[in-house]
Amino acid sequence: MSIPSNYRFAPSHEWVLDNGDGTVTMGISEHAQELLGDVVFVELPEVGREVDAGEEFSLVESVKAASDIYAPVGGEVIAINESLEDEPEMVNSEPFDGGWIVKIKLADAGELDKLLDAEAYAATIAEEA
Repeated sequence: MSIPSNYRFAPSHEWVLDNGDGTVTMGISEHAQELLGDVVFVELPEVGREVDAGEEFSLVESVKAASDIYAPVGGEVIAINESLEDEPEMVNSEPFDGGWIVKIKLADAGELDKLLDAEAYAATIAEEA
């Protein structure tokens, strides 16, 4: 399993990519999608919704289970990945690329520093095994 070094992670397996313009792209990690199995549905939040770090704002359903998705950072949802409505399996096939869930305009860029870097996230996964 590859973990991109430029991504940050929440202990609950959501990833964040800093777009460098006050926004982030967010999804779930490769590890999370492996645990879920084949994704069959992604509930997307409304554009314009304000979320707080740690708040549940999405749901991913697989053939095995449904899992709440939590915002790793707070801010305003400025874009959703509408492709997931027709192709939710992209969360499985491209967890760090085409399978992104939302883009968020950060309320506090300092929240990024509270997330795990790739090395710390890899250690977290290893502890779960």
